[in-house]
Amino acid sequence: MTRQDGGHCRTSGGFPSLRLRWCVGVVVLLGACGVLRYMWGVSSAEAQPPRERQRVPAAPAPTTSSQPAAAADAPAKVPQVVATVNGQPITRQELADECLRTYGADVLESIVNKHLIWQACQAQGVNITDQDVEEEIGRMATKFGLSPGRWLGLLQQERDIAPEQYRREIIWPTLALRRLAAKEIVVSPDELREAMETEFGPRVKVRAITVSSKPRAEELRALAVAQPEQFGALAKEHSEDQSASVHGLIPPIRRHVGDENIERTAFSLKEGEISPVIAVANQYVILQCEKQLPETYIAPQFRADAENRIRDRVQDQKLRSQAATLFQRLQAAAQVVNVYNDATLRQQMPGVAATINGQKISLDQLAEECIIRNGKAVLDGEINRRLLQQALKAKSQQVAESDIDQEIARAADAYGYVTPGGTPDIARWLQDVTKEEGSTIELYVRDAVWPSVALKKLVNQQVEVTEDDIQKGFVSNYGPRVEVLAIVLSDHRQAQKVWEMARDNPTDQFFGELAHQYSVDAVSRENFGRVPPVRQHGGRPELEKEAFGLKPGELSGIVASEDNYIIMRCTGFTTPVVANLDAEVRQELVKDIHEKKIRLAMAAEYDRLRAAAQIENYLVGTFQSPRKAPAAAAPGGATAAVPVSSPRR
Repeated sequence: MTRQDGGHCRTSGGFPSLRLRWCVGVVVLLGACGVLRYMWGVSSAEAQPPRERQRVPAAPAPTTSSQPAAAADAPAKVPQVVATVNGQPITRQELADECLRTYGADVLESIVNKHLIWQACQAQGVNITDQDVEEEIGRMATKFGLSPGRWLGLLQQERDIAPEQYRREIIWPTLALRRLAAKEIVVSPDELREAMETEFGPRVKVRAITVSSKPRAEELRALAVAQPEQFGALAKEHSEDQSASVHGLIPPIRRHVGDENIERTAFSLKEGEISPVIAVANQYVILQCEKQLPETYIAPQFRADAENRIRDRVQDQKLRSQAATLFQRLQAAAQVVNVYNDATLRQQMPGVAATINGQKISLDQLAEECIIRNGKAVLDGEINRRLLQQALKAKSQQVAESDIDQEIARAADAYGYVTPGGTPDIARWLQDVTKEEGSTIELYVRDAVWPSVALKKLVNQQVEVTEDDIQKGFVSNYGPRVEVLAIVLSDHRQAQKVWEMARDNPTDQFFGELAHQYSVDAVSRENFGRVPPVRQHGGRPELEKEAFGLKPGELSGIVASEDNYIIMRCTGFTTPVVANLDAEVRQELVKDIHEKKIRLAMAAEYDRLRAAAQIENYLVGTFQSPRKAPAAAAPGGATAAVPVSSPRR
């Protein structure tokens, strides 16, 4: 769907799938730990043997033991305060309830999975010691040329993964699975040889033309054979994949990593030679050999290290592929009762989240695990929610069900979810937004809709749409625009150099080549300088002033925009889409501009509330005294700072 600026605020840091994006980054970074995503679903795994958890002070310091958490009875509940907002407490139980509401099902699944692995380790006599964990951390750090301490520090700094969390949630399960699947992930000599050949063996630098029609492919091949020097131009003009933008150049072809026919053909070509048409899936490919690249030389003293690194990589790949099979066997052999997800069982077994082969996991243990994994983000969201509740109370306002329904309808309409009769299609919107975000309607309303409604109530009287706003919005959306070629650079000295080259050779073609070579913006680089036309009142006044001051064929100066430097070449002006500001266009403009201005006011009000609050967060050990709050959003405001999207007609 086409996203407009119709989203909602989120007090709890977004839906679960958004909160846990860091986990995906870790899996990509660590390679060997890709299996965790399968095992734990979206959530990370605990990477030490499951263990007993006690209710601990507000800043927990978890310890580990060899016993699973489910082996012990749940500890008694002790009310604790995890934060105060302007003197109003948020208890640990409130935080636990909110963590369970959002993450309970996912975390329970990962706990069950951990227990299955732990029990399998117990049954097979597999024991992962602290020394094993530390050695693996050292091995991972060495891969990146870092000391273990620097590696752990980098993970915490860049990925917000604490060292203990890394040990428990990443390293332990990886080692445990590797031991359990040891017989199935042995790297054979042939596998090692092929992997070494892939990494260090010869490669072929080629250009490619890819089309979906065999007759068309044969026709293009004939043209290429007749004029080999034009192969890149043919690829740019006719190839149907992304390599067309770079004249057909693709990454060098290696052995044992792609289509066997492509590899065999590429390695058989001489420099400048053009291949026959190669059928690959539903496409047809023509290659031109640019150069046969020799294998990478490995000095004898470094070969053992290289082989060990490649062996580890192949082993990790095999571990990922074997994890699903291994886990299916563990699940099939286990007796798991998920009480948390079954309302009837919850009544029959109060206080129990699940049983695994007769062992109980209590709701308290599940809640504590949710807090350990996600408590910081959830608590920050609850602090924001408490701020909004206090602000509403101070103004004698409240969020009603009708307000919620109205906001959901507005969001559906803003995102283009309308019925054939033109009314918001609320049912389809709710179905899609909850599916996309991996959420429920209850969480969507609580985390996204309610805070948006609350902030709107706090600022609604501050916002008005003036006649000047409407006129500028009309010009922005329907008036003429400047068609330009653009080069975006990140260094002023280089921008000056490129500008001088563009001035000395004043043609569109040369400017496009400069954009393709120097622009740091992907759109202008891949399209040889072509970018969307510049409109007035779009939120970039300096750029707009420069663009609208140009005539066709003229070169702009160097325009500083945030951290970049932009050079433009005018190629013409668009014709206005709508000549007159009629009633229908006016109505749409008023609605869209009002929504834009209200969102700016909402952001300013949130910043004001947050700055003016006294917040004690005991979970992370921070204290905020009230600061001088930013000024509240003034009515009206400059439309130049409120770019609007094109109204639907």
